[in-house]
Amino acid sequence: MTDLRRVPVDGVLERVESALGTHLDRASVVRKRRSVGTRTERGTWVRIERRGLDRIGVQGGDGTPAAEALNGIAKPAWLAGIAWRDAAEPVMWRADETGLLPAEPVGSAVLADEPELPPGWWSQLNASLDALSRQRTNRIATPDTETITQELVNRTIHQVFPALDATVSRWCPAHADLNWANVTAPEFCVFDWEDWGMAPRGLDAATLWGASLAVPTLADRVRTERSADFASRDGKLMTLFVAAKILGPHAHPEDPRLERARVLAEQVAKDLQTD
Repeated sequence: MTDLRRVPVDGVLERVESALGTHLDRASVVRKRRSVGTRTERGTWVRIERRGLDRIGVQGGDGTPAAEALNGIAKPAWLAGIAWRDAAEPVMWRADETGLLPAEPVGSAVLADEPELPPGWWSQLNASLDALSRQRTNRIATPDTETITQELVNRTIHQVFPALDATVSRWCPAHADLNWANVTAPEFCVFDWEDWGMAPRGLDAATLWGASLAVPTLADRVRTERSADFASRDGKLMTLFVAAKILGPHAHPEDPRLERARVLAEQVAKDLQTD
């Protein structure tokens, strides 16, 4: 898989500038594995994503503009977008222009240290996730760019807990990539909406918990704040879904999250078997 941190992207930036009619500030470019972001001369932000055609799914690659219809969620406004197919590879490029974030991202996707979050930050997170869960969409979430289905839930969980009944009962809208690199502080905002869609209840809470496991107090806070999600059967399944990605066949032996993920996952699995 191409890593955009390691390949030239000048031609892509020039194409986006021409299509959107603005200059991209090269000094502000942030390069990630599958996306590039940068400020524009008109005080907006452009995020450019490279995604294989096999990872687009039935909904297409328009998650960010589709999220503009969502209400009650702290997120940047979508302004414009373009998409094109790569001439040489089975890949879609998409660039979306949005408003600037109200603050800096909290940190990397998985945190190693306790973040400084103001008292109202958690209430803002909860209000946005609760508002999101009450809405409806025909989109299907694509966590890690893979369309989430009952079959995917079964396959992922059964890598670690093969005998468990992993049948999901409630599906609701989820951001599907809720980690610490996609939220801001001190003012809360959640961004990068390309993967959102219907998913089992508790996916977002479990994803943020998984990204917090290297900081035990933070992981515990996530579970406390989203306690209703984690207490539900589907929330327990999503805890195992996220834990299985940490503990499964691709587990890294030096991952600081391993032991806490294993301990809680084993307890949650026991709870599900006795429900």
